[in-house]
Order: sequence, then structure tokens, then C-alpha cells
Amino acid sequence: MTGRAEFTFFHEHRVRWAEVDPQAIVFNANYFVFVDHAATEYFRAVGMMWDDTLKAGFDFFTVNANCNFRSPARLDELIQIGFRCKRFGTSSVDYVFGIFRGDELLADGTMTYVCADVETRRPIPLPDHYTSRILAFERHPIETKQAA
Repeated sequence: MTGRAEFTFFHEHRVRWAEVDPQAIVFNANYFVFVDHAATEYFRAVGMMWDDTLKAGFDFFTVNANCNFRSPARLDELIQIGFRCKRFGTSSVDYVFGIFRGDELLADGTMTYVCADVETRRPIPLPDHYTSRILAFERHPIETKQAA
């Protein structure tokens, strides 16, 4: 199980009307939208926004995403999305997330991205300046496995 202490970075979000379904809970696909917002703010905090990576000649593509739904979020609740780097591969990087209401874990999961050349869209090794910024930001150990 994922706990708040496992994250260096949090992004807060208030659940909006458009994000709930007829059951009056957040529609499941919206959890990935929340994580996407948190990922953007994480990279802003790291100092490596997407336009920076594109200018440097690399981009990232999502190759896997999963989410474990544990308890629903509801309209107008403040939730916090924890996001952190877990593993560097040769060309892939795994991130983990946890969505919380206070200390209660609502959902958790992983996102795997592959680093690719901007022109060819083919996998390339993770650039050193990318990994070094994340290593400098994170306070949790990051696994390194040489597998894409």
C-alpha cells in the first residue's frame, strides 16, 4: 500500500462537477487526468518542462498506465496527488502516484514512459541532464535497471 511519506511532490486538486459521474463519485478515467496534471507540475518543479525536452531533441510517450481504485473521491473534495520517479531503465522511466484525501489513500498506480528521439520517435537512452535533475529533486531512492 502507498503512503504519503513515499512522495516528495504533491499537487492539490478540488474535484469539479464535470469530473463526477451519476454515482456522485469521480469517474474512473478522471484519475488519470489528475495524475497528468500532477506530472506536469512535478516536471515544472524539477525544472524540466516538456518544451525543454523537445528543444533538447527528446520526448516521452506513455507505454503503460495502471490504477488501483481504493475509495472514491467526491464533488468539491480537496485531494492531493503524490507523484515520484521510481525507476530508470535504459530508455524507460517508471513513475508512481498516490491520490489522497488527507491521509486516506483513494487510488494508486504507475505510469511508464519511454524516451524517444523527437524526429524518429524511436527509443533513445534517457539523457543524463534529465535523470540528474530528477535525482537532485527526489528524496527517495530511484531504482536503475538497464532495460527499456
